[in-house]
Amino acid sequence: QYKYRDLTVRETTSVITQYKDLKPVMDSYVFNDGSSRELMSLSGTIPVPYRGNTYNIPICLWLLDTYPFNPPICFVKPTSSMTIKTGKHVDANGKIYLPYLHEWKYVSIGNLEILNLLSQDVGLAQARASSNGHMIQNSFTSYVPGIPGGISTYPAGSTPNPSYPNYPYPGGVPFPATTSVQYYPSQPPVTTVGPSRDGTISEDTIRASLISAVSDKLRWRMKEEMDRAQAELNALKRTEEDLKKGHQKLEEMVTRLDQEVAEVDKNIELLKKKDEELSSALEKMENQSENNDIDEVIIPTAPLYKQILNLYAEENAIEDTIFYLGEALRRGVIDLDVFLKHVRLLSRKQFQLRALMQKARKTAGLSDLY
Repeated sequence: QYKYRDLTVRETTSVITQYKDLKPVMDSYVFNDGSSRELMSLSGTIPVPYRGNTYNIPICLWLLDTYPFNPPICFVKPTSSMTIKTGKHVDANGKIYLPYLHEWKYVSIGNLEILNLLSQDVGLAQARASSNGHMIQNSFTSYVPGIPGGISTYPAGSTPNPSYPNYPYPGGVPFPATTSVQYYPSQPPVTTVGPSRDGTISEDTIRASLISAVSDKLRWRMKEEMDRAQAELNALKRTEEDLKKGHQKLEEMVTRLDQEVAEVDKNIELLKKKDEELSSALEKMENQSENNDIDEVIIPTAPLYKQILNLYAEENAIEDTIFYLGEALRRGVIDLDVFLKHVRLLSRKQFQLRALMQKARKTAGLSDLY
C-alpha cells in the first residue's frame, strides 16, 4: 500500500539496524476525523543522554503511505509509571511537534536523522524522580551540531519556539484502539554513551545520506518521465495506426468513386447518342407521314412475312365471325342448327389457317404463336 515501498524499506532497515530496540509493526492508525488506515510504525526506546546518564525513552513513529516524502507522526509513549508534561512541542497525547518535522524535506533528513536528533535532545530526557516513577518534561532547547541544512536549530537559553497549531500532516490519537505495539518499561540509567551517540552527525554520514536521497529521487523522477514518455509514445503509435487505416479506407473510397464517375459519364454519352438517333428517326417519320400509304407502311415487302400477316388477319376474322354467330343465336336471330353448321365450317377453316401460319413462322425463324 506504500507508494514508495523501496525507499520506505531501506529507511526502515537503516533505522532498526542502528536502533535495535525499535520494531516495525503494521497496525491501524486512527486519525482525528475518525478515519483509520493500515500503517507501519516503529515502536520502542531510544537512548537519550542527560546529565551524564543515558535514559531509554519510549517513542513511536507512524509512517504515512506517502513516506518518505511526508514526515512521520512522532509520539512519546509513557509507561504506566510515567506521565507527560505538556509543553510547546508535546501535547497531552504525547504527540511531538518540532520545526524539522514541520519543514520536512526528504533530501535533507530521514527517519535515522530524526532519531539521531531526538536522542541528542536533552530536553526529551528531563525526567524527575517521584514516588510513583518518572515524569517526562518537554523543552527541546538543546543545540545539536551537524544538523543538515534546512533544519532550524535553537541554542540553549534562547526564547522557546512558538507552537505550531497548523501542523501540515494529520494528527491522531497517540495509540490505536487495538494496538499490537509492545510497551517498553523504563530502564535504569547507564553511565556511558555508545560511540554513535556522541552528539554529532558526521559530514560523511550527511553527505552519503544526501547523495543516496538525491539518487533515489532522480531515479524515481527519471522512471516517472520514462513511463510518461512511453505512454505518450504508445498513444501516438495507436493514433498512427488509426490514421493509416483511415487513409487506406479513403483511398479505396476515392478509387471506387472515380470508377463510378467514369461509368456514369459513359452512360451519359450513350444516352445522348440514343437520344440523337431517336430525334432523327422521329423527325424523319414526321416528314414522311403525309405522303406515306397506310398499307405500304404496314404490309411487309417480303412474301413470307406478307403471307404470315394475311393468315393472321384471316384467322382473327374467323374468330370474330364465330363470336357474332354466338350473339345471333343468343338473340334468336338464327336457330341452333344454322349456328352449328356455320361454326363447324369456320372452325375447320380456322384450324387450317393456324397450321399454315405456324409452319410459315417456323420457316421465318419466329417463335410459336400458340
